[in-house]
Amino acid sequence: MKETTPSAMPPCFEKWCQRFDEAFMHKARKTRRTESSVRQILQKRGFRHYLGGLLGESERKNLSQIASNTIGVEYHQLHHFLTEAPWSDSKVNELRLEIMSKCSQTRISRGFSLIIDDSGHRTRGNFTDGVGRQYIGEIGKTDNGIVVVTTPKYDGRKSLPLYLELYQHANSLPSGKQDPEFEKKTELALKLIDRTLSRKYQPGIVIIDAGYGNNTSFLLALENRQLKYLGGIAKNRKLTINVSENIQQTIRIDELAQSIPEEGFTKIELKLDKPKTVWVVTREIEISQLKGKRNIAIVMNAATFSEATDIDYFITNFYTSIVTPEWIVKTYSQINWVEVFYREAKGWLGLKEYQVRDKRSLLRHFILVFCAYTFILWHQMTGGLRRRWASKPLNTFTEALEAFRTAISFRFFDWLTHNRDVFAAYKASLGFIWA
Repeated sequence: MKETTPSAMPPCFEKWCQRFDEAFMHKARKTRRTESSVRQILQKRGFRHYLGGLLGESERKNLSQIASNTIGVEYHQLHHFLTEAPWSDSKVNELRLEIMSKCSQTRISRGFSLIIDDSGHRTRGNFTDGVGRQYIGEIGKTDNGIVVVTTPKYDGRKSLPLYLELYQHANSLPSGKQDPEFEKKTELALKLIDRTLSRKYQPGIVIIDAGYGNNTSFLLALENRQLKYLGGIAKNRKLTINVSENIQQTIRIDELAQSIPEEGFTKIELKLDKPKTVWVVTREIEISQLKGKRNIAIVMNAATFSEATDIDYFITNFYTSIVTPEWIVKTYSQINWVEVFYREAKGWLGLKEYQVRDKRSLLRHFILVFCAYTFILWHQMTGGLRRRWASKPLNTFTEALEAFRTAISFRFFDWLTHNRDVFAAYKASLGFIWA
């Protein structure tokens, strides 16, 4: 059932929300304490209402739909909470990460993989902050939309989004690329990495796609931060190889791939959802602007270059003794967890559904989606939903979310038996007759 009411939410939801209450505490002078207390109550309530709406069964997760499907919630109050109320999305996000770090099952351990990625979605019109014609990953082409840069982490057990920034396309700013607010995606990515490091999170490796891996300045910035990386590079990237003991050759990486015989590649079977076979070769090379040697890898979906229809090229500064064909494909395959997160956040929690246009409100919506996602992940890892609301192990995010929605439905029907007149009045306000 898509309808719900705040008073029918499961106790675990209220306990979770209470952990964020300090984000809505504001100091006030004695003469304004009453006004401040009312504001704090409204913000705490708005947080619960919005989070509950994101986690509910409604197919749409925008402001009007959340307010329409939640009995006792007014649209203008929810809109004010998201756009005007004086609370900090960065404070809420820091509290979210602190909650995860306090539990042994959910704690962020050292040596995790930090994934740098950007994701976009189409947006109508040109009035939303950051909007512009740019590559939109979910449709695989250039279109009008917005893009966010994120830093999810993966530790072998769970994927968790850490930080996020809105990329403001040059066309969305008054002075274009000369505008003080304009920042490249690589600059935003470094800001997110620095926030991660400032929290004493130490990634074992940074995984990046070719949009970042092909940027030499970005790679240098990672190395200056003493970070190891594995990233994609473009097929026309030039590199220097040793032809013989005293002879070097500068060559494009795709030309190098074409020159390697079939026996030079290693066949590897990938055990994914759909089993996949790839052929991989690694080489130690040098690249201009990068001092010393690096390792590159060529990954193909066929035994020879001429037969391959899908060829990927990678670069890493990891130790040569570790960089094997198996290590390359298994490590880089972790980037797929980003797609899993986006699929769940967009499909179930409304990451791309909002009715706001300014940057601050957009970031607030995204962080609140992060909170909803983390709520389900936390309960999946700690087993609370399994003990109370499921008859089977909750091995995936989707299974844990369905268990929580079962809890919402159960408590809502219990509430409905004692508040039929309230529900009938709610239906009447929408133009329906409830019998």
